[in-house]
This record gives sequence, C-alpha cells and structure tokens, in this order.
Amino acid sequence: MAGELTGKVAVVTGAASGIGAATAEVFVEEGARVVLADVDADAGATLAERLGDAAAFCRTDVSDADSVQAAVDLAVERFGGLHVMVNNAGVSSRMGPFLDDDFADFSRVLGINLLGVMLGTQRAARHMKDHGGGSIVNTSSISALTGGGGVISYRVSKAGVIQFSRSMATELAQWEIRVNCIAPGHIQTAINSYDMGAVIRHTQPLQRHGSARDVANAFVYFASDRSAQVTGTVLPVDGGTVAGQPPHVMRDVLEQAMRRG
Repeated sequence: MAGELTGKVAVVTGAASGIGAATAEVFVEEGARVVLADVDADAGATLAERLGDAAAFCRTDVSDADSVQAAVDLAVERFGGLHVMVNNAGVSSRMGPFLDDDFADFSRVLGINLLGVMLGTQRAARHMKDHGGGSIVNTSSISALTGGGGVISYRVSKAGVIQFSRSMATELAQWEIRVNCIAPGHIQTAINSYDMGAVIRHTQPLQRHGSARDVANAFVYFASDRSAQVTGTVLPVDGGTVAGQPPHVMRDVLEQAMRRG
C-alpha cells in the first residue's frame, strides 16, 4: 500500500495523540502532506517535527470557526491545496446515571465532538468544491450505533456525527466531495484509558486488541482513490462488536443458568 496517498494534502484534527496521531503518521508514510490540528501545542509540534517536512502543526480549537479555518488555510498555503479532511478531535463526557446528570459538560462535548465536525466539514468543503472535490472523513464511535447508559452527552454527540455525515454525503456530492464516517470500538487511547481486557472478552467477537493504527488504516482507505465510489458510509472498526456478542458469552450464561437450575 506504499504511496497510497502520494500527492494528497490532509488536515487531521485531534492529531497530537491517539487515533489522530496514528492517522497522521500513516498518512505521511503513504505519501501525504499533513497539517496536524490540535489544542495540545507541545505534543502537536513534537509530532510534526518527528514527521519532518511532510507535516506542519497548527494549534486548533475545533469548536471555533476561525481556528478551524486557520488549519485549512495553512494546508493550502504550506502544501498547495486540501484533498482530505479528517475530523477526528473528540472528548468524552461525564460517566454516571442519566437522572443525576447536571449536563455541565454538555456544551463542551457537543461543541468539540459535533460542532467541530460540522465546522471542519464546512471549511474544508468550501475549498474542495472549487478545486475538484475531496474526501471528508469523520470520527464517530460504536457508542453511536448501540444503546447503553453512561456518557450520554458523548453518545448523543457521536450519533449526531453519523447523521451529519450522511446528510453531507448527499449535499456535497454535487461537487465530488465524499463524506464518510468511521466508528472505532475499544481502542486504547487517552479518551479510552480503561482496562480493555474484560470489555473485549465480553463484547467483542474478535478477541484481538485493536490499535489506533488499525483505525488509521481505515482512514487511509477513505482518503485514497480506492474509495472513489464510496460516500455516506459508516465503517465500524470494532472487532465485530456492533455485530453481536462473542458466542462464549451466551454459552457462559447458559451454563451458569443450568447449574443454578
């Protein structure tokens, strides 16, 4: 797959760590030039220096339109264009019972996770529509595809990303702009810092522990010309979690029930 993104320029938000950093690294390996957009100036600048001349850092608050525009402008000015926008920046929300939630973090979570995706899509698309189109890829979560309690603001924001991505896929297609969405599962990052072992055993059919680079490889597909006929798609990168529980989980439940009976 070497050189899959040769000639392309990308902006990756939330690029200073986790899935965003892995995506920026793989994009550069595949020949792209990348603007790393993140609020963490130290980590972002350090990664850009490590990636060399193919990368540039721009301190970016994705919930602020002017800040997002600055990242897009840097891509155009430094590298000559913008072909790929990865709206990846995100934060989690308060864990706890819904009936006790005071929604103190609601505006911040929605501002970063949903408005940030909307602003990134808008500002990238404004450039792309006059320059032959492009690919926009947004990060959602499997929590948007399944029910469940806890982190309600996060779940709602990520579900909004999916609906927004599908809507934009239809609206922006007239300018050859593709919009797709990736829904990562249990990937060890700063936002998912819990012990994955038990969670994977009980919820994920593939017992393999996924990595940020697994998700980054999916971003490469959507950024590349291999997905030229693909838009409005939601791709879980989750080891099969959305498909259903591992067979051993139900087997264990039945065995316990039979022992009790």
